[in-house]
Amino acid sequence: MKAIFVNPPFKAEYGRFARENRSAAITRSGTLYYPLWLIYAAAVCEQDGFEVSLLDAPAFPLGEEESLKWVRDHGGAVAKLFVIDTSTPSIYSDMAFGDRLKQLYPNAFVMLVGTHPSALPEETLSRCRGVDAVARHEFDYIVRDVARALRDGEDPLCVRGLTYYAAGGEIASNEDYPYVTDLDDIPFASAFVKRHLNYRDYFFSASAYPEIQIFTGRGCPARCAFCVYPQTMHGHGYRVRSVLNVIEEVEYIRDNFPDVKEIVIEDDTFTINKKRTVEFCEEMIARGLNKRFRWLCNARVNLDYETMAMMKKAGCKLIIPGIESGNQEVLNNIRKGTKIEQVRQYVADAKRAGLAVHACYMVGNKGETPETMRQTLDLALELDTDTAQFYPLLPFPGTEEWRWYKEAGYIHGDYCDYVKEDGTINSLVELPNISSEEMVRFCDDARRTYYLRPKYIAHRIVSGLRDPEDLKRSLKAFGNIKSFLFKK
Repeated sequence: MKAIFVNPPFKAEYGRFARENRSAAITRSGTLYYPLWLIYAAAVCEQDGFEVSLLDAPAFPLGEEESLKWVRDHGGAVAKLFVIDTSTPSIYSDMAFGDRLKQLYPNAFVMLVGTHPSALPEETLSRCRGVDAVARHEFDYIVRDVARALRDGEDPLCVRGLTYYAAGGEIASNEDYPYVTDLDDIPFASAFVKRHLNYRDYFFSASAYPEIQIFTGRGCPARCAFCVYPQTMHGHGYRVRSVLNVIEEVEYIRDNFPDVKEIVIEDDTFTINKKRTVEFCEEMIARGLNKRFRWLCNARVNLDYETMAMMKKAGCKLIIPGIESGNQEVLNNIRKGTKIEQVRQYVADAKRAGLAVHACYMVGNKGETPETMRQTLDLALELDTDTAQFYPLLPFPGTEEWRWYKEAGYIHGDYCDYVKEDGTINSLVELPNISSEEMVRFCDDARRTYYLRPKYIAHRIVSGLRDPEDLKRSLKAFGNIKSFLFKK
């Protein structure tokens, strides 16, 4: 039986839309994430014996008609199942694409997956004309069980984790599908990429090119009020692959992608378990993989110097913390669970260990004022990390922040307003003392202030002379972002 997985087109005329980004958008740096959650679900189905194809339309990028032609050319007429990825900014386009597929292939089962339908399943389905169901939360095995039901002549609407139209036209929801506990059973994403995608289509601005992205765990024990994936898809329990399973995938990448230079570990909190992090590093060193690959990961600011030093020895090049704000009250309001002094120590320890830091900052949270935004920029300039990003808050459906802002009447606009017309990040939060336009302008100005400092430019040149791969990725990212940096 044939199943087709689609990361559908969205604003293809402007660039490559990154649904997998925690703030889905066309990024200024040109970063394009692999559609990893769609890849894992497709790999599970393929492992179960189904014939699968996966279209990542933003990787080309393709428009709607080109994407529909791709589907037709890759077995659309015989496919029994279509799985459509979604995001909040693109949800109207995603639903319309699902409806088009149902019109063209009325005998197939069409379902939507992702954070948005997980957060708002009834609303999402009610706005579709032809989509059969939406999957809630982790969908690897939901999709597999739907495929099994279609193959075996059973009712796919009985599968756990689905929201669907019941008899009489009412919307019904089955019980939740349990979270995946044995992640070693999930096939390697890199092996699926090898068979079905072109890894050179993807770019991560903080890494050497080309790179491969993988997950080694799911869920996040932190309770940050704004973070979308733990609150809509994976929960707060951090479940992990065994260290040996992850190392086996690293070795697979070594043997099958001879020119891949870096591995991006996309876990929300890869370093949350110090013992596991050290074990991973020890295996990388023991097998000589630290000499073959550089790697990066997301790492909260409670990471200690000793672990950082081990990570550096094991080939880690860069760590990514969510610093978010330079004001402690704001950090408390968003349940970040970190202290400003802790952030300073973290960055100092990273520099001492020889690790680069990509710092993430955000404005527009509860308690934000023009003064606290200035404090955030001041902290960013003080820390002077290797790279930094500045985003306005995007309160996504299903998060604590979204519920609070919605009830307070601070969200003005629709889902399509999460991005600008060109697909880059927008803001639809209107605080009593700060407008959405002011937040977006502040982030643009902060980015220019940060990256156009003579001190920073000199640092990038020196770093590039020491590390040619760093120079290449800096030039590639700068080529994408320069029009925004110099825009008045």
